Amino acid sequence: MGNSYSFFFALVCLVVLASTLALASAYCGPIKADDRDRLQFALNLEFFEAEFFLFGALGLGLDALAPALAGGGPPPIGAQKAKLDLVSRQIIEEFGYEEIGHLRAIITTVGGFPRPQYDLSPQNFARVFDRALGYKLVPPFNPYLSTVNYLLASYVIPYVGLVGYVGTIPDLANYPTKKLAASLLGVEAGQDAVIRALLYGRAYEKVHPYNITVAEFTNSISYLRNELAMCGIKDEGLIVPLQLGAEQKTETNVLSADANSLSYARTPPEILRIIYGTGSEYEPGGFLPKGANGRIAKSFYKV
Repeated sequence: MGNSYSFFFALVCLVVLASTLALASAYCGPIKADDRDRLQFALNLEFFEAEFFLFGALGLGLDALAPALAGGGPPPIGAQKAKLDLVSRQIIEEFGYEEIGHLRAIITTVGGFPRPQYDLSPQNFARVFDRALGYKLVPPFNPYLSTVNYLLASYVIPYVGLVGYVGTIPDLANYPTKKLAASLLGVEAGQDAVIRALLYGRAYEKVHPYNITVAEFTNSISYLRNELAMCGIKDEGLIVPLQLGAEQKTETNVLSADANSLSYARTPPEILRIIYGTGSEYEPGGFLPKGANGRIAKSFYKV
């Protein structure tokens, strides 16, 4: 990458991140909830990851592999087996099995609820990517079409779960739930790191057939999540200005973290704003067209 491109990309990052700060207008403080409700809220993301990873690798979801955990909830809309290279397929398959374990661990510890309705269709992902880029991609983005497309779509998911656990753990009152959440966080962070590392190896490659690099896609997705959550910069792409790099000494950003290289944290309302795609915890949509389940999510439902 030439110096001029590096400077231009860093400048774009600065403008994008500065504008994100101006969007921090929604409530960003703590919410009242007990340990059970906080851990159950995480099921909304664990179900999401389980279905997306299992279908992506195997073409099968919870209804085939662990139906009891789905609790009778509706199957995801439009989930498909992805065209993955062998190594990526094996990694994603492992992630899917890990998510089954996460669901079992949470449900066994604090109880669960039926799997909510997810929209994992190519059309829904296309809408997300169009919004992230600011215009309609032609042809529409399809997460199941190739390895790089699927990894970019996967970039959307585990990180949201990671920052959710970081935000939840300090508010948990009991040791068993703290221990479980910390264990879940460790694996979520690992999944996110693997996905980011795989994408970083392709950072400056153009994603076919678009004239857009992998790094530019990740920056746009991270910006969209910051915009939707409306609580400042808590998400960064694979390449950042030096001012945002580790110790302000690198533009590489394989792990998204703050000025002290600590993980960012998000609250349940922030997470709902992102996965609903509406920027409002009161307005379901996006990946959860009928809304999330659990007491915390339902407390925001409009009467």
